[in-house]
Formats: sequence, structure tokens, C-alpha cells
Amino acid sequence: MSDHNPRRTTDSERQTPWIDAPLKASKGRGAISNMQGRYEAQTRENIDDGWRQANDDERPGRSAPATQVIFEQAKSILTRNTSPDIPFNVSLNPYRGCEHGCIYCFARPTHSYLGLSPGMDFESRILAKMNAPDLLRRELAKASYVPEPIALGVITDAYQPCERELRLTRQVLEILHDCNHPVALITKSSLIERDIDLLAAMAAKRQAAAAVTITTLDAAVARTLEPRAAAPARRLRTIRTLTDAGIPVSVSIAPVIPFVTEPDLERVMEAAFEAGAVGAGYIVLRLPWEVNPLFQEWLQAHFPERAQRVMNRVREMRGGKDYDADFDTRKHGEGVWAELIRQRFEKAAARFGMGVHGRSFKLDTSRFRAPIAAPGTAQTDKAVSKAQMDLF
Repeated sequence: MSDHNPRRTTDSERQTPWIDAPLKASKGRGAISNMQGRYEAQTRENIDDGWRQANDDERPGRSAPATQVIFEQAKSILTRNTSPDIPFNVSLNPYRGCEHGCIYCFARPTHSYLGLSPGMDFESRILAKMNAPDLLRRELAKASYVPEPIALGVITDAYQPCERELRLTRQVLEILHDCNHPVALITKSSLIERDIDLLAAMAAKRQAAAAVTITTLDAAVARTLEPRAAAPARRLRTIRTLTDAGIPVSVSIAPVIPFVTEPDLERVMEAAFEAGAVGAGYIVLRLPWEVNPLFQEWLQAHFPERAQRVMNRVREMRGGKDYDADFDTRKHGEGVWAELIRQRFEKAAARFGMGVHGRSFKLDTSRFRAPIAAPGTAQTDKAVSKAQMDLF
């Protein structure tokens, strides 16, 4: 290499650190980045190398990555827990990942188990358990099976967009309906109205209850917080529709985010009560594992002026930490501010005559009858292949 007029590195260039790339939201997505999961051997950092165009900051948000639905054959379908702070013992989730894209979702870290990102991958790469109905039928047909209410869609929403075509939740409900098996559902989607024929018939026998999650009444905040879920006003209409069909409904105010959704607590409860909700519950913001950095990225992108204030209040309710997984405090926090939220919630619930979500509805297991038979795996595989051809 020629040494004629060599370019020398200046002191200022040597001292210039890497600059983090600006945080920019993608339209229709909650996560700002596709950060790696905690099990990855290597890590990547998004930095600004100086090649951004001068007008990049004036451009609208990046286009959202397309959703990819991945078909899988699950080995089991019912999950049992012994957590003392959870009001159910058995749950069923037809999907892994959730296109609603709620930035605060506590299920995001589960995508790390799959070698996928808890960020953008979680909301754009959805795994559908295509054999969920067959697995459920086999489980209920076992002589050793003891019926108790099944919580449907408590990890990821059972009524997320791909359910319109796949209808896995519908098939699961048909089995539970035919077996007189009680079910409790929680959702942010108006798609639950499609299954009112099944749910109303089950509710008439005290075998069905529903909860609709509403974090805020502010549609603009909801659009960034839960980008592909139904708007708050639409969820209130869903509460009214379910209630009018005779299905008991509660409102889940989760999470309560200080200075973002927390001011709306009483207004959400009042609006839900007027729509027909008979129960209510709340959970303060939880930031386990990768949810913590993902949420803080979201805060910096959408509410930079209050990001530090929000995190300071979160830490005040978590004993100085970003998160504490202790069963006694993880749902409602601790300290002065957590106690204030508790008092506000309880006074509003008493004013509106709303019961405690998860404990308000006693579902009947006494009429359960086991299914006669379960289809073979060959039939299930054939159904999966047909669904793949029809949809994609």
C-alpha cells in the first residue's frame, strides 16, 4: 500500500464512541427492536454508523414486518400450575406468540425458548398448535381425568388475528361445550363475539365466563401499547355484547403503568361497569426478563419525557428493583404507591358493586361427560396439510 499522503486517524475520531441507533417504532408493531433472547450465544447491538440520511428522522415509522404463522404439532396441551397468586390451576393456549404486540406482555420471554426474539419475533412469528383440539379430546377422554375449569388463552390471546382462519379456539370450545366442561377466557379481541352461540349456552349452565382486558380508554396510547388489539371503545362494546348474551364478564385492567395508564384506572372501571361487567381485577406493570429492556425501549420511543419518572415509580413498587417475582407482591407491588393503587381499585369496585376478577364466577364441573373417542394422528396431519394449502 502506498504511503503517499496517507490518511491519518485524528484524535477526535479515535475518541468517538459508538452511537446507539435512534429508537423508531414500526407501524402496527409494539416492540421497537428484535433483541436477542437470553439463551443466545452471541449478541448484536444496533448502532448508528453515520450512514443514516439526513431526513431519516422526518420519515414515518418503519414498515412493519409481515406476520408468519408456523404450524406445529404439540406434545401436550393442558398446562397445570401451583402458583398461589393465580386463580386457576389448568390452562390451554392454542398459540405461542401473539400478533396483538402488547409491549408489556409477560409471555414475551417464552419465545427465547424457541431461539426466537422476545421482541419483534414474538408478535410476527406465531406458532399455531394445529393438533390442540385432538390433544384436548384425548386428555378429557382419559379415565384418570378430573374436570376443573380450564383458563383459555391466558398466556397469549386465543383470539388473535390468525384465529379467524385457523379456528383452533373455536374447535376447542366446541369440545368443551359438548363435554359440559367449564371454561374461562380472557381476551382483547372482539373476535370472541363469533363464539357467542357456544359461550351463551355454556354460561346458561354456569360453565363459561369471560374477561376483557382494557388498560386505558385513550385510543392513542392503546395504539402504541397494544397496536393490533381492538380499540378500547370496541372492547367496551364486546363487554356489552357478551353481557347481553347472558355471559358473565369481568374487566382486567392489566397492566397498570404509572403515569401512562394508571390515571385511567377508575374511568376504565366505570366504563366497563356501564357496559355490563360484573367483576374487575388489576395487575401493576411486570417486567420479567426481556420484557424489561423491551418496555424501556418503548418508553424512550413514545414517552421520552416521562420515561425516567415511570421507571422510578416502578422501582418504588418493586423494592428498588425493576421487577420482583415474589408470589406475594408480583401482581400488585409493594410500598406506598402500590397501596394507593390498591385502595383506589377497591373503592371503585365497591362503588360499582364489582366482584374480584377470577373469584367472582363459580363454574360448574358436575355435568362433565368424557368424549367418546379421539381422532388419530393421521387425520390431524392431513388437516394441518390442508390448512397450510388453504391459508398460505
